[in-house]
Amino acid sequence: MARSVLLVDDDPSVLRVLRRYFEREGWETFQALSGEDGVRTYEAHVPDLVMLDVNLPGISGLHVLEVLIARGATVVMLTGQAEVGVAVDAMRAGAEGFLTKPVDLDHLGAAAERAVEKVELRRANHTLAERVVDQGRAGTLGTSPRMRELSRQVELLAASRDTTLLLQGESGTGKSWVAQLTHGLSPRARSPFVEINCAGLSATFLDSELFGHEKGAFTDAREMKRGLFEVADRGTLFLDEIGDLSADLQPKLLRVLETRTFRRLGGTRELQVDVRLIAATNKDLAAEVRAGRFREDLFYRLSVFPLTIPPLRERSREDVLELIHEALRQLHLRHPVSPDRLSDRAIELMLAYAWPGNVRELRNVLERALVLSPGAEIVGPEHLPEALRAPGAPRAQRLDSTVLTLEEVERQHIERVLYLSEGNRTLAAQRLAISRATLHAKIKEYGLAQVGREDEATP
Repeated sequence: MARSVLLVDDDPSVLRVLRRYFEREGWETFQALSGEDGVRTYEAHVPDLVMLDVNLPGISGLHVLEVLIARGATVVMLTGQAEVGVAVDAMRAGAEGFLTKPVDLDHLGAAAERAVEKVELRRANHTLAERVVDQGRAGTLGTSPRMRELSRQVELLAASRDTTLLLQGESGTGKSWVAQLTHGLSPRARSPFVEINCAGLSATFLDSELFGHEKGAFTDAREMKRGLFEVADRGTLFLDEIGDLSADLQPKLLRVLETRTFRRLGGTRELQVDVRLIAATNKDLAAEVRAGRFREDLFYRLSVFPLTIPPLRERSREDVLELIHEALRQLHLRHPVSPDRLSDRAIELMLAYAWPGNVRELRNVLERALVLSPGAEIVGPEHLPEALRAPGAPRAQRLDSTVLTLEEVERQHIERVLYLSEGNRTLAAQRLAISRATLHAKIKEYGLAQVGREDEATP
């Protein structure tokens, strides 16, 4: 989307020259012939930049400068050759620069860009400082070699300002968080991060949300609405569940990715935006293409650089342990009367669990445990859901440094079969293809008496 500039000068010929130049360079322009009108126009449109003449009828340019600076404006002063001293005073008052008349058009664009970029840089520093304070940590994805490599790739992608990113992985693996991390590490961090989930939204509604609509575009369109592409201009737009995007909208999204232009619903004017797109899906988009539900050209345009976020069951114990402690730290701020640590057995159960709901499920389990344990010294197994404590709970098969002995593997397998057999030792022995006497010996050896029960059936 084009940057905007307010031109304030009492000379119509100067305004005409400046307007033609900025519009030729793609800027949206507003004009005012007096200081009072300039303030009103600024408040109505809040442009990115104000070009302000020092000599104005009515209130002076310096007074207008003070008013606009108080409103957060970025101002470049226009002065005559004999007014350089005044211009210096203006810069002390907050102006970002000054140009002498007659304005050299070769210098005009550079001065305007420098002024806007200086302000954006200050905003970026402030935003990043706040983000560090809020997050309290450096945004690492994990400590295992696999997750460190993923972190490295995210950093490289973040440094590339425009590369489209496709995040793949199961629901709850943290794709939205990775998208925010990429934005926060990128040169676009100073600008908006806008997120929308494509699942469950009608094509018409999503069209209006993404691209906006003009007044009267449909029955309830009583006024013009900016779409999320405009809202995210110079920033990042995150489209979650891109695999559910309507077939009617897929060619429109492809056009925006290729041309950076679009029209609002019901509009005729082409709008240009500078947006980085990050998409995410838990579907196999290649399979969706083969099934005819997703455009092949859009798939290839989105997957310039695909990243797969692994599920928790495939991450190392160290990675999951780090997630547990970080989630517990964050949640304890919301539940300060609850424990701030877990027992060894509770951690052991959480590390062994497969987490079919991934990070989202892990956070929910921890928050539930804190709600159930106010005043306790420590979160124990009794505060965890039955799904984690049951012998037949889904177990993670982690590709990490943890190596199980054959005895440990056998114990876990017998425990699981007993659970699935509801403790019936005869049925469990049949499923294991061993005698009931052998199973009984194994139950005693591994301390599984509480899982199996005696029954009257004979082996």
